[in-house]
Amino acid sequence: MGKKADNIGKWLFWFSLVLVSVIAYKMIDSLSGVFSAIGSFIGVLVPFIAGGVIAYLLYTPCKAIEESFNTDKIKFLKKHRRGLSVITVYFIIASIIFIIINFISPAITKNVIELANKLPNFYTSAIEFLKTLPEDTFWSNLNITEIVKSIEEFNISEVIIDWVSLENIGNYVKGIVGATNVVFDLFVMIVISVYILLERKDIKNFISNFMKAVCEDGTYQKWINLYERTNNIFYKYISSQILDGFIVGILTSIVMNIMGIEYATLLGIMIGLFNVIPYFGAIAAVIIAAVITIFTGGFTTALWMTIVVIIVQQIDANIINPRILGNSLNVSPILVIFSTTLGGAYFGVLGMFLGVPIAALIKIFVLDFVNQRNEVKVQKLEEE
Repeated sequence: MGKKADNIGKWLFWFSLVLVSVIAYKMIDSLSGVFSAIGSFIGVLVPFIAGGVIAYLLYTPCKAIEESFNTDKIKFLKKHRRGLSVITVYFIIASIIFIIINFISPAITKNVIELANKLPNFYTSAIEFLKTLPEDTFWSNLNITEIVKSIEEFNISEVIIDWVSLENIGNYVKGIVGATNVVFDLFVMIVISVYILLERKDIKNFISNFMKAVCEDGTYQKWINLYERTNNIFYKYISSQILDGFIVGILTSIVMNIMGIEYATLLGIMIGLFNVIPYFGAIAAVIIAAVITIFTGGFTTALWMTIVVIIVQQIDANIINPRILGNSLNVSPILVIFSTTLGGAYFGVLGMFLGVPIAALIKIFVLDFVNQRNEVKVQKLEEE
């Protein structure tokens, strides 16, 4: 009887093990479907999240304009100050977009087309220059002749036939549908951001009351303090970098136009965009602009352009940017370089842009932890 019971126990054990293994396998096998469903749900939420981000970026200017409308002299402005502040901010944004589309965009488009048409000539000039170098240089190992031959054998007709194939026509239709979805998502983003800005006080009060309900008083104050410090760092850094890049782009374009640099507007805007990335962005932009200017204006012109752009960037770094940013983030240059490199390595351009404020936040958390631990140790020593 004992042996029979032992056998039944073993069979039950192995049966349970197999059953658990099958269930675990099915769960793991279905994870792809679960992740797909989660991804689809997040895709639906993207316009709402983006609308929240837009509202977050526009919150401070809306608040400032609303406070300026809070006057007893004009009762209409005071009564409708919140709605008027939102309308004013979006009117300013629409005006900026109108100016960009009608005045800046045509010049940039023209520069891009001209530059694209001249790229083959630039390439040919570069190849001819490299061929004149001694054979024992580094460039001789790049098989330039074979590269040029492969480019010459490039059959443009095959590419055109491939473009008009039935398979790609279906992809083009999908692209048009995708563009329609993008327009719809953009509309939803704007509507969501407007509603958030109009109801920002109610939303803020709800979150505050909810935090008070679920947290102790000490914890609530810590969360409020953390939010204020985090918000101050992120908002001030992101908004100031975008504004600073815009200013640098305009200044550089004006200076380069005065110098008679070809594609000055395009290069100036590119330098302004790259300038939002700390350290590396400015260096990369100057190198690209210098290389293009060497082909379009010669080495001397490129050298003078580089010197002038570096001077403009130094004026920005030491005068303009600190005034826009206000209080410094108190992040050392070493930490800036490290955070920018690490962010770029794992999260691309966005990581390079957000690496500095995230590093500043981590620094705050670490310092708070260290100070708190040191205070506890001091209190223990005093009690002893």
